Amino acid sequence: MPKKNLSPGFLLVLCLGLCASTLGQEPAPSPLRALLPDLAEWTLAEAPSAYLPATLFEYIDGAAENYLSYGFRELIVGNYKKGKSTAALTVEVYDMGDELRAYGVYSSERYPESRFLKIGGQGYFEDGTLNFTAGRFYVKLLCFDCGQDAEMELTAIARQVEKKAQGGGRLPALLGLFPAEGLIANSEKFILQNVLGYGFLHHGYIANYQVQGQEFDLVIIQGSDARDAENMFTRYLDAHREEAPGVRPTDLGFHIRDRYSGNIFLARSGNLILGAMRIKDGFEEMGKNSLALLLKAAQERPGGRT
Repeated sequence: MPKKNLSPGFLLVLCLGLCASTLGQEPAPSPLRALLPDLAEWTLAEAPSAYLPATLFEYIDGAAENYLSYGFRELIVGNYKKGKSTAALTVEVYDMGDELRAYGVYSSERYPESRFLKIGGQGYFEDGTLNFTAGRFYVKLLCFDCGQDAEMELTAIARQVEKKAQGGGRLPALLGLFPAEGLIANSEKFILQNVLGYGFLHHGYIANYQVQGQEFDLVIIQGSDARDAENMFTRYLDAHREEAPGVRPTDLGFHIRDRYSGNIFLARSGNLILGAMRIKDGFEEMGKNSLALLLKAAQERPGGRT
């Protein structure tokens, strides 16, 4: 049977029919919409807006890259008004994919001097803003012209979002390895990739310390397994061996002199790389002792001696 050629006119009619079937259809609502709070005194000023990785820059242009580096998935934004007052409330819920990535982007924006709250994994209030983590979500509440009761009001709203998100109240377990003495509280950060500026280093935790007037950092880098950690460890040492004065072995691991990070003391335990950094000349013993404490904590954790 000969094939029939479809006429251009028929194809045009078919196209118009298919296109017409989608006209007037709104995009499917974001599943994050259910996390926005239902408030007695506040009403949505407009329909909530949703953003995906390709469009996040439209909402937070300057900060989008930071969120994307942690694996951002979706954002829902609800803008609320309160009666006839000038008060305005913005609720932002960022889906970061998992609890660790949510903590990571949260830790990149908090300051140790903020006032911290027991909400979700952790939260803090500062100048009309309340930010916190709840499971895989990073939640930001911003209140304008909310007066002296802003903290109390935002805390109540945060509790509602926390309940809706069903987020856990846990911080990353590896933070518990950092020694308590000298630790600057809430200075810990989680960095997913490009740790210490090296593309081959990933899943790093950094905490700031102050001991005897000296400021330095302790570092934990988590490999997917011992082999991955060994590979990262070797590549990091090799990168420094190419620079004078290079790398020297110690009884715990290695001592590196770096032009930017001062004295570095490094060791590996199982799937973890541990380090003390920014140790000034003359305080090398402090660096070695700090690394020893971190190494001891790592080895005492379940499965630590591998």
